[in-house]
Amino acid sequence: MTPYDDSSAQAVTTAPRLIDGFGRAVTYLRVSVTDRCDLRCLYCMSEHMTFLPKAEVLTLEELDRLASTFVGLGVRKLRLTGGEPLVRKGFMDLVGGLSRHLRSGALDELTLTTNGTQLERYAVELARHGVRRINVSLDTLKPDLFRTLTRGGDLARVVASIDAALAAGIAVKINAVALKNDNAAELPELIQWAHARGCDVTLIETMPLGEVDQDRTDQFLSLKDVRRDLSSFWTLEDIHYATGGPARYVRVAETGGRLGLITPLSNHFCDTCNRVRLTCTGTLHTCLGRDDASDLRAVIRAGASDAELQDAIFAAIGAKPKGHDFQIAAARPAVARHMSTTGG
Repeated sequence: MTPYDDSSAQAVTTAPRLIDGFGRAVTYLRVSVTDRCDLRCLYCMSEHMTFLPKAEVLTLEELDRLASTFVGLGVRKLRLTGGEPLVRKGFMDLVGGLSRHLRSGALDELTLTTNGTQLERYAVELARHGVRRINVSLDTLKPDLFRTLTRGGDLARVVASIDAALAAGIAVKINAVALKNDNAAELPELIQWAHARGCDVTLIETMPLGEVDQDRTDQFLSLKDVRRDLSSFWTLEDIHYATGGPARYVRVAETGGRLGLITPLSNHFCDTCNRVRLTCTGTLHTCLGRDDASDLRAVIRAGASDAELQDAIFAAIGAKPKGHDFQIAAARPAVARHMSTTGG
């Protein structure tokens, strides 16, 4: 039992209550539980990151209260992210607590995005808590390149974690950032490898968030071009499949697997956006590519009642912008915050 077991989050909602100013229902919340990570991927972080002091990061109880309030307001999918969520002390206690919303029927899916370094040891426990599907970030199958892109990561450890999750009955989707100078030629091999394991793959265009040590303009690879190239030797069939996120899916006839494409720059998906992001500091961002922000940590630490917290959330959702400001050719990132802080 937790202090929020009797909250309105336990009641199954029949219709979404979080509707933005453009008529879009918000039913998907991504929650960053930490800004810390045990890797330093080149496109995500600076090599020498300054992480947040503990006092600025939400406690596990605060994370539970905020996530549960969103569930009570009609959020049906909850994704836990980081940084790397599995490095957060007490993370599995948070997962166990939030899983009560799966049992009550208030939540359709509780999932996470991970870099896979810690997943092997937690896969069975995650499955026991009702996690049925996870995303694992993996940009290459070349050990040396993986070590370079992550600044020291061990590819074999991630592959072992993927296999452990599959063995535990958890479906795995591979997320790969398309990088023109690094993995562009390898993408077909990565897709084939994943499909052979029964894993879906989603390719993602590099996004201009936060100052890093490289020029993203040099690495940008349009997924329109990638799809055209893949279509020269594979049969790509558009399918009506959705996971609640922004990916648009095709089936690769030759492999039998699904391939998702996330194209915030070459073909944005703002018109159907159903999600918002809560950072580990309690800041609610209703758009990944805008500097909008609502400080929910200040609201709850000021002693807000449940009704006052709900009002703050309604106000933030009502101000959700129509679209993002991503432009890969811009001299500076669209927003200053790093993906590791925002929640990947």
